[in-house]
Amino acid sequence: MKKTCIVFALIAILILTAAVTAAKLPAAEAETQYLRMHVRANSDAAEDQAVKYAVKDAVTDYLIPLAAQCRSKEEAMAALEGALAAIESVADRVLAEEGFSYTAHAQLRREEFPTRVYEGVTLEAGVYDALIVELGEGAGANWWCVVYPPLCFSGEATGGNVRYRSRLLEIIQNFFAD
Repeated sequence: MKKTCIVFALIAILILTAAVTAAKLPAAEAETQYLRMHVRANSDAAEDQAVKYAVKDAVTDYLIPLAAQCRSKEEAMAALEGALAAIESVADRVLAEEGFSYTAHAQLRREEFPTRVYEGVTLEAGVYDALIVELGEGAGANWWCVVYPPLCFSGEATGGNVRYRSRLLEIIQNFFAD
């Protein structure tokens, strides 16, 4: 009985350690696993900030099916690279409908990001690959998320596609399943 209690205590400690480690990735590991996104407003004026959110909604609606098909960051980057003109068109349509004369520019590039928490996953500050959508001058406050894995689409069609695994937990489960 004492031996069983010790085994369960060790398992609990290992599971908690694995969960904490998985929730907070080292910056170098996170930088290679995640594809982030910025939508930058033209300025900090109220109307530019408001249209930024309308553009964000339209662009994320466009990206949801695209991101759902991707099984790796590399696939997501290739898909976005091929869709940059379409992303700009989606943003430009919203800007025109809202009466703005400036346009959007979308590109993939490496960029510095501060520490951020998405759905309980902490991404440390560092340089990440990112989709940048600049509206006009792109000098205003921005909206950010993670395109791959699709954390900025949580609660939507792709939210169920993200699955975090613990190899240690799988080994323990297999050990006790026999």
